[in-house]
Amino acid sequence: RFIACPKLARTVRRCLQRGACPSPQPLLLEFAPGPGILTQSLLDAGFRVVALESDLDFFTDLQSLENSLDGQLKVIHGDFFRLDPLAKGALKPPALSSDKLFETLGVAAVPWRADIPLKVFGIIPQQLERNRLWRLLFAMYECSSIYRYGRVELNLFMSEKEYTVLTAKPGKSKIYQALTVLAQLGYEIELLHKEPWSSFATNLKNGGLAIPKTVQVPNDHLCLVRLTPQENLFTGGLKPSNASTFIFMVKQSFAKPNSRLTDRLNSWSLSNSDRLLKALEIPKKAAMCNLYPEDYKRLFEALQNSDIFAETFFHDEVLTSTRIMN
Repeated sequence: RFIACPKLARTVRRCLQRGACPSPQPLLLEFAPGPGILTQSLLDAGFRVVALESDLDFFTDLQSLENSLDGQLKVIHGDFFRLDPLAKGALKPPALSSDKLFETLGVAAVPWRADIPLKVFGIIPQQLERNRLWRLLFAMYECSSIYRYGRVELNLFMSEKEYTVLTAKPGKSKIYQALTVLAQLGYEIELLHKEPWSSFATNLKNGGLAIPKTVQVPNDHLCLVRLTPQENLFTGGLKPSNASTFIFMVKQSFAKPNSRLTDRLNSWSLSNSDRLLKALEIPKKAAMCNLYPEDYKRLFEALQNSDIFAETFFHDEVLTSTRIMN
């Protein structure tokens, strides 16, 4: 786990105060706060903080901080990335349900197009970082877990590598990926701050930083990124009920990113692909990696109206992919 050094606290505080609720004590859910360096800065800025901490050593120290305050901090033994696991039966901490969490927060569900009901802040663990981003995407598109309560805003420290993938442009086949398309369609992505790795400590025994190695993209910083779900995401034919099918369609399209769209449509047994592409004003020779995120959504909506394409088309693959992400 990465732990922010004290000199970074003021910068993070300023970033999170931008766009914060005008209420006297705006609510913020912080995950994996560790020793509470950033937590203290957020409290000083006037935030009311609910902290999810899975490490019992840190949890005990945070409880002491909670007891010294007058209700401004609430500490819960839990892991943000173990919310709503698929396992049946009673949940054993640090796993927990989003329903119980939001009940504790005092946050009620609101319609998707309503204002942001909650802001979340934390540092994504570098281990399985990509998987964690995928899991958040699945939940957002399906309006499950934390997104049952509305367009929850995420303020996440992630590696520069993953931020570069999220914001890549079409045509860059090495970094423009299914994750890119789905993130850009689903979120408004805003870079709040870039901080060198050296500004973070670690609780690893050897004291070193497990900085992911990369060749294709820069990875010299951790990036504080704001991900705000798009208000108009579920327009046209895309709905939470068929979103997992859309996700898998995009993922399958990038199995061979340089292949032609016509070849992919033919592999789906679509007989009128030429007419479809003409109606969508997409060139016949377009490669999968050259389509804009909006093109994928338009393509999916057009396929929904096709006589051949059905929501059960990828049923088994969608179920398997969803289970893996969870």
